[in-house]
Amino acid sequence: MRYLFAVVCASNQNRSMEAHRVLQLNGFKVQSYGTGTWVRLPGPSIDRPNVYAFGTPYDDIYRDLYQKDPQLYTQNGLLKMLDRNRSIKRAPEKFQETKNQFDVIITCEERCFDAVCEAIQERAGTASTPVHVINIEIKDNHEEAEIGGGHILALGKLIEDSENITNDIESIIEQVHKKTNVSIMHSLLYY
Repeated sequence: MRYLFAVVCASNQNRSMEAHRVLQLNGFKVQSYGTGTWVRLPGPSIDRPNVYAFGTPYDDIYRDLYQKDPQLYTQNGLLKMLDRNRSIKRAPEKFQETKNQFDVIITCEERCFDAVCEAIQERAGTASTPVHVINIEIKDNHEEAEIGGGHILALGKLIEDSENITNDIESIIEQVHKKTNVSIMHSLLYY
């Protein structure tokens, strides 16, 4: 069955975009989002991040960082990451602003999981359409994002193969946890 997936991290830059890329390459219907107030990327020092509004095109962010310090942002992988992102979609999107309804939402850290659950509960309507919100904890660096993208793909494949997600979800989560040893949370909510 073809389900509609969303992958969510804080800024819709690294973890959610790598998972978006991997799922899309494997034929999934997928969208990606962030839950933060702003899009934050590392800057020249820990107390000077680069901050952008959601909706700022990846092209614009790429050009801005390239103008600021091409060597730094090439060395730390941000330009490569942004190049990947702009080949997938136009700009980072904020989850709390979407009206789309998903079958499965996969978040990449607990605070994003909490924000997604809160946003769905705030807009809960009368449709009684189920949505499975699943968190796979992924550290926010390029290497862990690639590994996490593989874990999300494994989870997605098991979900796609399921005749009934609601009946099978606990078994699916257990299989992924045994294979990957990552921390996984799940909540069944309704639109």
